[in-house]
Amino acid sequence: MLNIKIVGSGCASCQKLALLCHEVVTENAIAAEIEKITDINKFAGLGIMLTPGLLLNDQVYSSGKIPTKSTLKNWMMKVSDNQ
Repeated sequence: MLNIKIVGSGCASCQKLALLCHEVVTENAIAAEIEKITDINKFAGLGIMLTPGLLLNDQVYSSGKIPTKSTLKNWMMKVSDNQ
């Protein structure tokens, strides 16, 4: 199962990233667990300096921007296939 962590304070950009992740997971039937991390004290420890941040299986894939839906799908499919 793919572990997705969305890191951010809950701002509009963080919410948009969460929505896009949910859409990609649902539309592509990806077995995934999505976790939102809002504790600012944990951001740096996860390797996120700018929000929103995205980790797939504990590896940073994005920080400080919202990837396109197509990019998210490609990343998630790649990581899912490598499990």
